[in-house]
Amino acid sequence: MDPFAPPNIENPYPLYAALRRDHPVYRIPETDFYLVSSWELVTEALHRTADFSSNLTGVLVHSEQGSPRSFDLDSGGHAIHVLATDDDPSHQQHRKLVLPTLVAKRIRAMEPLIAHYAEGLWNNHFDSDQIEWVSALADQLPLQMVAHLIGLPDIDVPQLLTWSYDSTELLSGIVTTNRLPEVVSAATQLTGYLYDKLADAQTAPGDNLLGDLVRACDSGEVDTAVAVLMLVQLVGAGGESTAGLISNAARIVAEQPTLQQQLREDSALLAPFLEEALRLESPFRGHHRYVTAATTLGTIDLPAGSHLILLWGSANRDPRAFDNPDALNLDRTNLRTHLAFGRGAHFCVGAALARLEAKIALTLLLAKSKHVSLTEDMPPVRVPSLFVRRHQRLHLTVGTPPISD
Repeated sequence: MDPFAPPNIENPYPLYAALRRDHPVYRIPETDFYLVSSWELVTEALHRTADFSSNLTGVLVHSEQGSPRSFDLDSGGHAIHVLATDDDPSHQQHRKLVLPTLVAKRIRAMEPLIAHYAEGLWNNHFDSDQIEWVSALADQLPLQMVAHLIGLPDIDVPQLLTWSYDSTELLSGIVTTNRLPEVVSAATQLTGYLYDKLADAQTAPGDNLLGDLVRACDSGEVDTAVAVLMLVQLVGAGGESTAGLISNAARIVAEQPTLQQQLREDSALLAPFLEEALRLESPFRGHHRYVTAATTLGTIDLPAGSHLILLWGSANRDPRAFDNPDALNLDRTNLRTHLAFGRGAHFCVGAALARLEAKIALTLLLAKSKHVSLTEDMPPVRVPSLFVRRHQRLHLTVGTPPISD
């Protein structure tokens, strides 16, 4: 039951099945962190917001000897929590500030722009019959769109990508104490950059999220520090989750020729396919919760101050929630009931944008090819993490369709 063993990092699903069966609330030895793996208990924890706070107060780090321990993020109760790591009522206030930028109507209006960016990325990186899908498109496209919505320059996207991925590595559960200073430094640099951009926007607030937040700060709706941390979270989580979906979905397509043919013959199947990709390979494997007072979950006593990791990736493969859960089934009646985007008050604010970007990216891949497969001598490499499920590299061999006269 070692969640840190390399085979369980690469393919966590046999471990998840064992946890659901034998230890649906499992304490990671020598820590105050508990893995919650069953659909029943994950959804119960989501509804018990008074017992299980969304505040991110600690993460797992590893010593040089390899043993896990808790790393405090709460600063003695003085940490600022926003959006996904905040609780009501301030959580709802923060959501209302970013939702106008992410409403469905505005997202739909971005479709031509997203398609334009995706086409450009493909043209810049496709090499005859191969493409490294992650660096070419899966990583770049989501963060370009996040930068556009916020009001950040396109030229800054590569640096933002480095900062955001290094910052969220803090949540991986396997970061070492040696690596910790670099990860914290990246988060600090990203925060400083966004402070500067928010300050710059004060002279002429635009029709973007920076402008919305400047106006909210001026009216007293939100503090500047809170506004900046909201931007930090949107840059970090907004890009990473969609990058995971786009790469995971492309890998599934590359590994299943029959599925490829179905999607080429009927584009309407792409939407249900993406829901199954989200369920089968949830981009965020789980999210944290903080135990506010001594309580129980299932049959396990949880001390005050301990931590839960709600395993979306396990709950989404629970046979009590989904028939034949390890199989891809485009005809499921409960396709959109998965937890890949969370649930309830903390349902992902960027879910509509993520779905649209993934649809455009996969449509492009299918349109530019007559077949797609994994490149034999360059196998896929996933990001090592307990928290995210995305790829570092995904080399695809692409058979291009003939050029029509």
